[in-house]
Amino acid sequence: MIRILLFFFSFSNLCFSQINHPHTKAHAHNDYEHAQPLWNALTNGFVSVEADVHLTDGRLLVSHARPHRDAPTLQQLYLAPLDSLLKQNDNKIYPGYEGIFYLMIDCKTEAESAYRAIQEEADRYPLLRCSPSRCPVKIFISGNRAMHTMMKEGYQGIALDGRPDDLGKGISMDLMPVISDHFANWSSWKGKTEPLPDDLARIRELAERVHAEGKKLRLWAIPDNELAWAALLDAGVDFINTDQLEALHVFLISKGL
Repeated sequence: MIRILLFFFSFSNLCFSQINHPHTKAHAHNDYEHAQPLWNALTNGFVSVEADVHLTDGRLLVSHARPHRDAPTLQQLYLAPLDSLLKQNDNKIYPGYEGIFYLMIDCKTEAESAYRAIQEEADRYPLLRCSPSRCPVKIFISGNRAMHTMMKEGYQGIALDGRPDDLGKGISMDLMPVISDHFANWSSWKGKTEPLPDDLARIRELAERVHAEGKKLRLWAIPDNELAWAALLDAGVDFINTDQLEALHVFLISKGL
């Protein structure tokens, strides 16, 4: 509870007009593990954050492992604050930024029930739901995905985090805006020396396939350092998955990104 109160204190006093560099390539891995979830990502200009959720006794609790009953909820840490920002900033997360802010929800419990609970929570915040004319926030589900149900129902304002095997199946970018996978499935490069030409060849090929469908590519468990960030951006990766928010912020500024 103290953590949540500190978050809202900082959140309410943040001057977002001072954020001049929203980074379209920046994804905050396990964002909720930072001192001030969401706030730390926003103050570093991130446009994508990740929250692990467990549906427990009807509540969507944010935690990596099995949560304590007093764990913060998805609503407290993400949905309500993002909704407040949209109201403050003329339906934008960052003033003047017309791009999409991505909220990835990694479901750790049973897929179908978690999906319905996320739907119910999101329905309380209509500004967070995409429409054909506006999409300031894109909510998409990773982890345990209600794939069959969501494919059958079509896009209902909550999207899917795709996998490479989902490419070539005619799934729209509305329903599946991002393709994600484990870095080690595509390269054995450790990120300690400059990559050789073949080290990231398969990632380049994957990026081409992802981009051909209008989607974005994210790889997790990457070598989390500047050398790897630069190499992966060059290979076509769209979201750099990091735990080092400030360091990536500074790096992307240096690259003009």
